[in-house]
Amino acid sequence: MQLSYQIASMEGAFDVLNERLFGGELPRPVITISPKPGTNGHFTPWKSWADSGSGERREEINLAADAMDRPVIDIMATLVHEMCHLYCHIHGIAETSREGRYHNKRFAEVGRAHGLRITQDRVYGWTVTRPGPALLELDGEGCFDAVRNDLARLSESCVSRTVGPAAPSGGAPRKRKYLRYSCPGCGATVRSSKPVRVSCDDCCCQMEPEP
Repeated sequence: MQLSYQIASMEGAFDVLNERLFGGELPRPVITISPKPGTNGHFTPWKSWADSGSGERREEINLAADAMDRPVIDIMATLVHEMCHLYCHIHGIAETSREGRYHNKRFAEVGRAHGLRITQDRVYGWTVTRPGPALLELDGEGCFDAVRNDLARLSESCVSRTVGPAAPSGGAPRKRKYLRYSCPGCGATVRSSKPVRVSCDDCCCQMEPEP
């Protein structure tokens, strides 16, 4: 599945969710998809990404690549979960502790007010996320049909490339649709559909573009 198309689909979903559940007040973050073992998503509150053209710095919402094969409504619940962290960030709500791992009751209140059903985990607090009535209602209205169709087409394209006939030799290589950046310290990688400047908050250094 071509990652740049996945990201574009999630950006479109963000816009719909922002308008319908958050009144359009959230700033558009950079949305990335990369491996994040043990989690479905992650929000980076400090503006680690910068647009290469305007220089505008933005927060990041990361969706775990390993969790992108779930039902679309569950992916949307994860996206809203991270959008709730962004909402708390811009409103000065202290919704987590223990370096963001523990989610307190403030987060549960924000999540429930924005379309989620939040229940408690014994270790990580109010972090167990499922789609609530408002999110399910949006799905029933067809708000996520475009995302569902996009991901289905991409999945079919991926299968056809896997089982289809081999491409003729000597042809021009397929142009990569996304850019990849890696941390020179720990080797962590991220991908983006356009040129950006991004830093690794674990190593406190700027990631470098890969050739």
